[in-house]
Amino acid sequence: MPFWTNPFTQNDRAEFLGVVVPLSQATRNVPTTVDAPAEKDAIQSQDSSSPNEPKDENHDKLDRVGSEEVGAASNPEFSHLTIESLRAEVETGLASSGNDSTYDRKATVINLAIQDIGMGRYQWQLFILCGFGWFADNLWLQGIALTLNQVSQEFGVSSNHVRFTTASLFIGLCLGASMWGIASDVVGRRLAFNCTLLICGVFGVCVGAAPTWIGLCGLSASLGLGVGGNLPVDGALFLEFLPTASTNMLTLLSIWWPLGQLVSSLIAWGFIPNYSCTPGLPACSAVGAGEDCCRKEDNMGWRYLCYTMGALTMLMWACRFFLFHLYESPKFLLSRGRQEEAVQTVHAIAFKNKAHTWLTVDILNEIGGHPDVVGKPTLTTVEIIKRTLSKFSGERIGPLFANKRLGITTALLWFCWATIGMGYPLFNAFLPQYLAHSGSGGETPVNITYRNYAITSIVGVPGSLLGCYTVNVKFIGRKGTMAISTLITGIILFCFTVTKDSNSQLTCTCLEAFFQNIMYGVLYAYTPEVFPAPNRGTGTGVSSFFNRLCGVMAPIVAIYASTSNANAPIYASGGLMLAAFVAMVLLPIETRGKQTL
Repeated sequence: MPFWTNPFTQNDRAEFLGVVVPLSQATRNVPTTVDAPAEKDAIQSQDSSSPNEPKDENHDKLDRVGSEEVGAASNPEFSHLTIESLRAEVETGLASSGNDSTYDRKATVINLAIQDIGMGRYQWQLFILCGFGWFADNLWLQGIALTLNQVSQEFGVSSNHVRFTTASLFIGLCLGASMWGIASDVVGRRLAFNCTLLICGVFGVCVGAAPTWIGLCGLSASLGLGVGGNLPVDGALFLEFLPTASTNMLTLLSIWWPLGQLVSSLIAWGFIPNYSCTPGLPACSAVGAGEDCCRKEDNMGWRYLCYTMGALTMLMWACRFFLFHLYESPKFLLSRGRQEEAVQTVHAIAFKNKAHTWLTVDILNEIGGHPDVVGKPTLTTVEIIKRTLSKFSGERIGPLFANKRLGITTALLWFCWATIGMGYPLFNAFLPQYLAHSGSGGETPVNITYRNYAITSIVGVPGSLLGCYTVNVKFIGRKGTMAISTLITGIILFCFTVTKDSNSQLTCTCLEAFFQNIMYGVLYAYTPEVFPAPNRGTGTGVSSFFNRLCGVMAPIVAIYASTSNANAPIYASGGLMLAAFVAMVLLPIETRGKQTL
């Protein structure tokens, strides 16, 4: 088992010399972006606990915070640490969360230690490797979409029914997200982190060798079991190693999403136009097909695409497995009663970042309780699963509707995730098919179809970067950026159906991809920010559930809606985006420049 978890077990050292500093020499770094009242409270408490600091200096700080815009404090503040100040901070955190077990106390101490280490080399490496998971998710989502036309022709499946291939992938994605989300809490983040891309790569290569369409659907579902675990596992893992002040880095992970689409489109553009059957040839399995039919050896382009994406996924897995030493999550180790290893992991992060930490086993026991008195902070497998499933219990969902303002926000946000979850794949999962049939003569040449798709993917990439900037612009913020980009996306989808000219439709798809990436990037940022910390996991978990559930339904809608009108799925997609826009405008909470609750 150790080899499959990580081949370089010698990196799990028991001691990192020079990393630990005495508590009296350690400092607490207060993030620069905080809510003004929260900072005032922190400084006031610091005033009472730091007798060596002149009171008039503290009053100057209070005046400065009060005169600045919320969330715009110019410099970080530092406070010297004591056991008493740490214990007080832990008590405050536990009071707001509603959990006060030995595990929760010690987990909070570890969070504070990681915050004080700060963002460094280890987190940046993890950002790249977790980004591979987001990259692979959209690589395969778009990759399967890029094969539909050729799969339909080779296996003699109608252009409508071949969309069940995408439905199979989405079923696998849903099961994978649920399975790996819980498995990572039971068997550890490291094993899940190393397995998801491996499963995805192996079945991805197998998809390219599928002998029948039914086999292709089955392999696509198996592929989804692996790739579906990437977002929940990688996101949770990355967040657990992030300092509190750098949690916005989780939003920046969304940049890997359009890059996945870009790479799959470029690979498809190289292979499919050059290694595909002549359009119009029947499948060789079709009744009455003569010598001129679409044979496997003449239609290898889509298979080469899958082989290449599978090999690329395996390469990303190899980088994770062989080139990077992932330390097990401290919170997972703590939950299994391995608190010495959890402390060693924090020391390892500090060592990698060339920083120091004040965390020791003795400090952990002093604040959280000694194991010989309170017992080890162990959670059984059943308790871990109960904690995971409790996110969806009435007790956890109820507080999300505790008052009118929060209740309206929760309902509208879940509505947005559901409508976008269906609207996005209704258009994007079948975009190659739409482009292939957009020509004024009925068909667009294969090379033009995949060229246009590649151009669309390239133009979409900067959208995520622009979204990261505009969310902090005054008078626009999260809500404005999200609503404007969603409105434009919906309008452009209707414009796509107005003309059959491939160049005009290319313009529409480019604009749609650009604003759609802004929309998704901001939605991923806004959702965890708007929910209170004790119920944040529940709020985001239910959001993701609605998103995936509606994603599974999208191919079914596309299959049967297009029987009467080929543009019906696009109309539905545009309408859903406009419905999401209305909901975003009605959201009562703006989170720009405010500390999360």
